[in-house]
Amino acid sequence: MRGGLIRKKIAAGCLAGIVLFFPSLPESLAEFDPVQVPPAKGVLLVAHPSMDDPNFRRTVVLLVEHGPQGTLGFILNRPSGIPLSQALPDLAAIKETGYPLFIGGPVSPNRMMMLVRLTEPRPDMRRVFDGIYVGGSLELLERLVTRPKPTETFRIFAGMAGWAAGQLAFELRQGAWATLPPDASIIFDHDPDTLWAESLRRLQTPRTISR
Repeated sequence: MRGGLIRKKIAAGCLAGIVLFFPSLPESLAEFDPVQVPPAKGVLLVAHPSMDDPNFRRTVVLLVEHGPQGTLGFILNRPSGIPLSQALPDLAAIKETGYPLFIGGPVSPNRMMMLVRLTEPRPDMRRVFDGIYVGGSLELLERLVTRPKPTETFRIFAGMAGWAAGQLAFELRQGAWATLPPDASIIFDHDPDTLWAESLRRLQTPRTISR
């Protein structure tokens, strides 16, 4: 029911362009190890199994901005159920494609942003980490769909995740999140349905999460 309301809200919004902005696991995992990768651009946040905030339950978040003013990121594993062709009906190149629109987070849900893996970035893009950028244009999106290079790909997000100054640090101290280092394959090559569980397994391997 809630997913249907979200899809209706996004479909009804002003999603007319891309905006550049500055098996199962046990639920009883204990506390996250406090020694983690510090938050920074490109770092991945993995929600603790006890996270009950519906905006972030079982999510993996890519941080795209982090500094004294606060933090911004995209939820990587929450497809909206809305085809990108429906969100951008005037872009002919995607009409017959199956690209999904992702829910990037609860902040500015009616704005769309593009995350791309590119070999040659453009001046209107902001670097997240090596080869990964935020921003671009509809012309770039059309080129990525019709004339992609072997290592290039993209995702479009409606909304973003945001933390005020100091808020994310507090949540990390409380054990709400664990962190993983930047990894382009996690962003683009993993199934969103299993990404959270796979990320927990990665955290357990070096004992970032203790039992």
